[in-house]
Amino acid sequence: MSQPSASARRGILWIGGGLVALGVAIGVWIVLSGDAPFAIDTAWNDLLAAADWPFLTQLSLFLNVAGGTLVGSLVVPVVGVILLMLARRPWSAAALVIAIAASALVVQILKNVFARGRPADMSVLSDFGSYPSGHVANAATVATMLVVLLPRVWTIVVAAAWVLLMAFSRTYLHAHWLTDAIGGIAVGVGVALVCVALLRRRLEPERR
Repeated sequence: MSQPSASARRGILWIGGGLVALGVAIGVWIVLSGDAPFAIDTAWNDLLAAADWPFLTQLSLFLNVAGGTLVGSLVVPVVGVILLMLARRPWSAAALVIAIAASALVVQILKNVFARGRPADMSVLSDFGSYPSGHVANAATVATMLVVLLPRVWTIVVAAAWVLLMAFSRTYLHAHWLTDAIGGIAVGVGVALVCVALLRRRLEPERR
C-alpha cells in the first residue's frame, strides 16, 4: 500500500516539476530570441485585434478583475479555505493557500528575470513583465487544486473552462502574448502539482 503511494507521489512531483521547467524553458527561449514575439504570438494577436465582440470584451474585462487584484489573490483563497475548513479538511485548506502563494511567487520571479515586453495595444493596465501571465497561472493553480481536492467530472469541466477562458481573455485584451498564457498554464499547474506531491500523505486521508 505504501509503495504505490510513494510511487504515485514521485510521479506527481516529476510531472509538476517538469511543467515548471517547461515554463522556465519557454522564458529562456524568449530571452534568446531577443524578447521579440514569436510568429504564433503575432498571428494570434492580429487575429484578436480584428475581432470586436462586445460580449467577449465585457467578459474579458470581468475576468481581468476576477483573476487578479484582491479578487483572485485574496477573495478566492479565503472562500476556498473557509469552505474546506467547514468540511473539516485543514490540510486541504493549507495546501490551497500554499499552492496559490507559491505560484504567485514563482510568477513574480520569472516576470522579473525574463522582463518580457507586453503587446503595444493592450487594453488594460498591467504590472511589469509579460511572461508568464499571472492571471492564467493563478487560474491554473486554483483549477488544479480544485480537481485534486474534489475529483469529479464537473470540477474537471469547470476547471478547464476557467483556465481556457482566462487565457483567452488575457490575449483578447492584448495584455499578454499567447505564449505568456501557455507559460502561465505550465507554471500554475506545475506548482500546484508539486505542492500536492509534497503534502500528499496529509491530503489522502481527507480526500477519502
